[in-house]
Amino acid sequence: MQNKTLCLAFSGGLDTSYCVPRLGELGFTVHTVFVDTGATTAEHREAIRRQAMAVGAIEHHEVDAKTAVFDRFVRYLIQGNVLRGEVYPLSVAAERTQQAIAVVETAKAIGAVAVAHGSTGAGNDQIRFDIAFRVLAPDLTIETPIRDQALTRRRAIEYLEARGFPIPAQANTYSVNSGLWGTTWGGGWTHDTWAGPPDDLLEPPSATRSPIEVVIEWVRGVPVALDGVALDGPGLIASLGELAAEFGVGHGIHVGETTLGIKGRIGFEAGAALVLIGAHRELEKLVLTKWQTFWKDQLGRFYGDRLHEGQYFDPALRDIEALLTSSQQRVTGETRVRLSPGRYLVTGARSPHSMMDSSVATYGEEQALWSGDDARAFAKIASIPSVLASRTAVGD
Repeated sequence: MQNKTLCLAFSGGLDTSYCVPRLGELGFTVHTVFVDTGATTAEHREAIRRQAMAVGAIEHHEVDAKTAVFDRFVRYLIQGNVLRGEVYPLSVAAERTQQAIAVVETAKAIGAVAVAHGSTGAGNDQIRFDIAFRVLAPDLTIETPIRDQALTRRRAIEYLEARGFPIPAQANTYSVNSGLWGTTWGGGWTHDTWAGPPDDLLEPPSATRSPIEVVIEWVRGVPVALDGVALDGPGLIASLGELAAEFGVGHGIHVGETTLGIKGRIGFEAGAALVLIGAHRELEKLVLTKWQTFWKDQLGRFYGDRLHEGQYFDPALRDIEALLTSSQQRVTGETRVRLSPGRYLVTGARSPHSMMDSSVATYGEEQALWSGDDARAFAKIASIPSVLASRTAVGD
């Protein structure tokens, strides 16, 4: 008998709920794989399992990938201070590739001949899944029912209703993706660039909540403790994220280039990501040289762009990760962050490797490393290129 075992990346949402019975109609024995990348509860995971079985999965697999997401992606996004469009911390891109990796590992473990995802033909996720599947499992068939049928959300709902399958919550409104590095919203209001997010997506900060300050400890560019309590990466992000949410910190809207060349718009909440990147950048300013910072900024942006477009497996990214790791050898110390309703502020940073030393120089006041004559000579020499250029300038 022909082996038709298939592993489907399963979120419990509308699209992947449609994929299970549809793939069954195509003759596949469907195993669903939920890859937990963070921001879930035991109740949520159980609801996903029930949904998978209700729509026809033969077996449901659950993979805890929070540590893998942090170690493989998030640490470098922090160290590279990666914000796409200067605002968005790549909440989804950092997790989709790991989800694809876990699906392939599960498929190989159970002897599947195919893998599948529920991405549409218009978004970035299809590229991220497809590339990972092709690189890691070139011998497996890739099935994409939503993309192949150009299926709308309305048609997916009608299909499930006609067969008596349960419809996931919020199927009629917008898609929500939650993980370790943040939550994103797409669809509905995001398609109108003048529309703002609905009230139910925003947790308004309490106007009566008094500001607090938290201290983040860093070792070689990795956050390791919050207010003196040692935590692993996922635990620290979860704890800081809860605090940020209490103050309404971390909401944003991003418009940018998609992998396929069109513009895309999403809303997001990523309080822990924004605070950690902001605090890390301030600590780096104390300990890195000007040119370390310059090249890190260029490569961090490139790294984020490649990850966003699903190109995690390009060897160039391993090279950039090596440079980021090297650059972080002195990024050890503490940052103090003030959380207040609707905003955060890095109010302090200190490091045993700080290059800001008031005993040798105070900006704008006094110094011990050079004399006034030295400064005058330096300014004269520094002006030479511009002086020479001005002498040969062509008038308008």
